[in-house]
Amino acid sequence: MAAVRVTCIRRANNSPEEEEDKLSPERSSGLVEMQSRADQSHPLFGGALSAVLPHSAKDTSELREIPDNQEVFVHEHTDQSLIVELVEYQSQVENEDAARYHFEDIAGSNKALEPDAFEVTSVVPLSKSELSLSDCSSAWMLTGTQCVSKFNEEARNSVTLHLGLFRLPQFSTDVLITFNDPQRISPDSSSAASAETHRQPWTVQDFQHLLQTLTLHNPGLFG
Repeated sequence: MAAVRVTCIRRANNSPEEEEDKLSPERSSGLVEMQSRADQSHPLFGGALSAVLPHSAKDTSELREIPDNQEVFVHEHTDQSLIVELVEYQSQVENEDAARYHFEDIAGSNKALEPDAFEVTSVVPLSKSELSLSDCSSAWMLTGTQCVSKFNEEARNSVTLHLGLFRLPQFSTDVLITFNDPQRISPDSSSAASAETHRQPWTVQDFQHLLQTLTLHNPGLFG
């Protein structure tokens, strides 16, 4: 669901007080401050990595235990989620096949491997010149769909899954970043309540910005 852009039309008969309020330094500085906060990098894995997260991202480690090789964030007002994960480098698959391999592995974890339960719609390379993590041998973005259940429920939801893959063979590591974006929520799912309150959902552009700003600060993270 795309965010709606509201266009403000300037009226010719605004009072001087209204014009002064619109141009006040206090309001301008407030907008700059909000933009600055939105562009701040968030530390990952104790600061060994960092990236700019989209707005309203809540660290789920504050709510439940997360595996040491993952950082998980959820949208505060929707059922969207982001997972940054460090996994073993898969040398037997190359290029876009590696992205497909990890997508199918996630489908297996989601019990979505049966026919018509998952589909890859696109796999594109990411230009290293546009990435902060330029140490990767290659980087890819995959988009697909999976029919998954939440908390082992019987109800299944249709989820668009965007997957970013950074290949680091020198560290025997693949870095995966997944953006789970539910599209059709079963009324019997525990996610149905949040589906009714979609306020400012994350966009693909938010996810792409995260991928572009992912930065490695401490290679010791990989052992």
